[in-house]
Amino acid sequence: MTRKKVKLAFIDNDAARKATFKKRRKGLIKKVSELSTLCGVDACAIIYSPYETQPEVWPSPVGVHRVLSQFREMPEIEQSKKMVNHESFLHQRIAKTGEQLKKQRRDNREKEVTQAMYQCLMGKSLAGLNMVDLSDLGWLIDQTIKDIDRQTETLKSECGEVEDNNNPPKPASLESGSSSGEATGPSAAASDETWNLNPTATAEGRLGSWTS
Repeated sequence: MTRKKVKLAFIDNDAARKATFKKRRKGLIKKVSELSTLCGVDACAIIYSPYETQPEVWPSPVGVHRVLSQFREMPEIEQSKKMVNHESFLHQRIAKTGEQLKKQRRDNREKEVTQAMYQCLMGKSLAGLNMVDLSDLGWLIDQTIKDIDRQTETLKSECGEVEDNNNPPKPASLESGSSSGEATGPSAAASDETWNLNPTATAEGRLGSWTS
């Protein structure tokens, strides 16, 4: 059974607020103790309460003074490196949430444009799209073509490696020339041209060699 999500808001009822404070204070001290034990770090806690005259400290007043002394001996830039107050913490949360919202909107937009692209491929008219939609659609098509080209090149490279592994090297007897019965003349030239499968050659270059 899932726990009910607690609404983070000020508790108006005094008795309920006091009970929640005591419960959360105990849990906070437990977490600080676990952090210190599990990670081997020096930690302390000072909790002021409107219900008590003296603050509660952990692990002890001596331990708190020792940790605070270590903190004050650090350079000022190191002291404030991870330090936040309530206002700066809220600013960080708002900025982070804003970035998440921006990313989600971009993802949603990309899904919408992707759906429109597939609908166009099925024959749907572009008449209902505005300039922004058409611009986004053109960008997505360009990205899709680039992805297809990359995948095609990867497959070509993998197929080329398999071909090289399956083709054994030419026997030495065939490398000696006409003395071992190797064909010469125009027919041999045509054979060499047939095996010229340079994947980096342009279509114009290959056609030029065939028509010359």
